[in-house]
Amino acid sequence: MAQKVTKDMIIGEVLQINQGVIPILMQSGMHCLGCPSSQMESIGDACLVHGIDADALIEELNAFLATVE
Repeated sequence: MAQKVTKDMIIGEVLQINQGVIPILMQSGMHCLGCPSSQMESIGDACLVHGIDADALIEELNAFLATVE
């Protein structure tokens, strides 16, 4: 069963699950995946800062992960 991404997960944790999520995050407007904040900031917090709909992003990430695992 594929691991599910939640808003509380740290961006770095999500990247460790599958780096195939990088294009999804980049297309959504998160261009700071390599910055130190990505190792401390949750997906939910990053979405808030970047003005991104967290629920829609989580849904897209989980849909991708369900196809690869």
